[in-house]
Amino acid sequence: MMHWTILLAAEAAAEGGKGGLFDIDATLPLMAIQFLVLVALLNALFYKPIGKAIDDRSNYIRTNQADAQERLSKAENLAKQYEQELADTRRQSQAVIAQAEADAQKIAAQKLAEAQQEAQTQREQAQHELDQQKQAAMQALEQQVDALSRQILDKLLGAQSVG
Repeated sequence: MMHWTILLAAEAAAEGGKGGLFDIDATLPLMAIQFLVLVALLNALFYKPIGKAIDDRSNYIRTNQADAQERLSKAENLAKQYEQELADTRRQSQAVIAQAEADAQKIAAQKLAEAQQEAQTQREQAQHELDQQKQAAMQALEQQVDALSRQILDKLLGAQSVG
């Protein structure tokens, strides 16, 4: 079988060498021109628009990503600011509450002291009135005792003089 292949190749070489693998004639430059035209058309119609679309999309993504990053940093800064303001407000409200409690305790202590003073005053007044009533009762009793003593004395003396 190999003989036949060699024989056919030798016959083809003897026929004049035309139609070989690398014949250089007018078709080679024509194929080169067709290839270059195809490359130019593909570049103009396909690769440039697709490349431009890819570049535009890439720029759009980069821009959006930069904007998102900026918004994120602004949001984080605002969150930190709000947390700081919240902490300050909590501290201030706690200070106000503490001051209000201190004022309430002071007022309660003052009212308690006033109530105790008033109770002490009323107790002293009541004690003074009781002392006055006691003295008045003692004077009245002394007068009655004196009157009874005189009556007893008069009766005793009257009974002795009669007797």
